[in-house]
Amino acid sequence: MGIEKMQKKRCDFSFGTGERRFSEKALLYHDTRWCKPEHRDKELFAMLVLEGMQAGVSWNLILDKEENFRRAFDGFDPKTVANYGEQKVGELLRDKGIIRNRNKILAAVSNARAFLKVQEEYGTFDSFIWSFTEGNVIDHHLSNVKDMPAKNELSERVSAELKRRGFKFVGPTIVYSYLQGIGVINDHWEHCDFR
Repeated sequence: MGIEKMQKKRCDFSFGTGERRFSEKALLYHDTRWCKPEHRDKELFAMLVLEGMQAGVSWNLILDKEENFRRAFDGFDPKTVANYGEQKVGELLRDKGIIRNRNKILAAVSNARAFLKVQEEYGTFDSFIWSFTEGNVIDHHLSNVKDMPAKNELSERVSAELKRRGFKFVGPTIVYSYLQGIGVINDHWEHCDFR
């Protein structure tokens, strides 16, 4: 790590590592993707699947396996994933490079179908998900990890609407993390150079 990188100030939390040190993948995610507005539908779907896969495990583990997930799930193309049948699900359940949880894999497939329905209705999933804030980023200007909620009114509202539309693994806590991951919510600390 270069001197310039070491001198940068970052948010002071662990991305699920239980330590104050970041893995290289977590560091890169924090610096380049976390809380940065995302508008590409394919990436919005990818993050939805990854956040669902994260339930009960650390985000660091998901980041370590992200390339495997992208390969296994055909680049997170929602049209492809929506057409997965039992043979593909069985293949995914045998893939040691990903989280092999049948319910989470089946949720990714049903979520792809729900995602496509939202695209049909709104033109893009981006239009739908950003409509909850009228296209604005919610910036909490945090100064302490204790100030970051696990969920809030917005994530509860988005969660309820996603569930109503047939999405799975989209409880308010997962959705809060999702909204951070796609930049609808900015929870970078005030002192962070990567805000």
